[in-house]
Amino acid sequence: MIRVTLCGSCSADQSALAEGISAGLASLPFPARLSLTDCMSGCARPSTLAFRATAKMAYLFGEITLQDLPDILTFLRLYHDSADGTLADARPLGALRLKAIARIPA
Repeated sequence: MIRVTLCGSCSADQSALAEGISAGLASLPFPARLSLTDCMSGCARPSTLAFRATAKMAYLFGEITLQDLPDILTFLRLYHDSADGTLADARPLGALRLKAIARIPA
């Protein structure tokens, strides 16, 4: 199970972003769950989005918009297929790779 967490306090439009991400997650052939949290302290780069899975590297991205959804889904497929969450090449992530804030070891 991949846990996806979206900062719910960054902007008034988080509900639309959350709905878009949830719809995207539902299209994946593996389990991924979205939850909202009050604040992820990413205020300098609002609309932060985190990805975690057991025994895998965690990732934090900022400045996420609905336009990032195709790249988010690409990230999730690559993340799911990686044994430890490490991505050998970030180029398939498009603009999302430039929105990375942190990689946190498992």
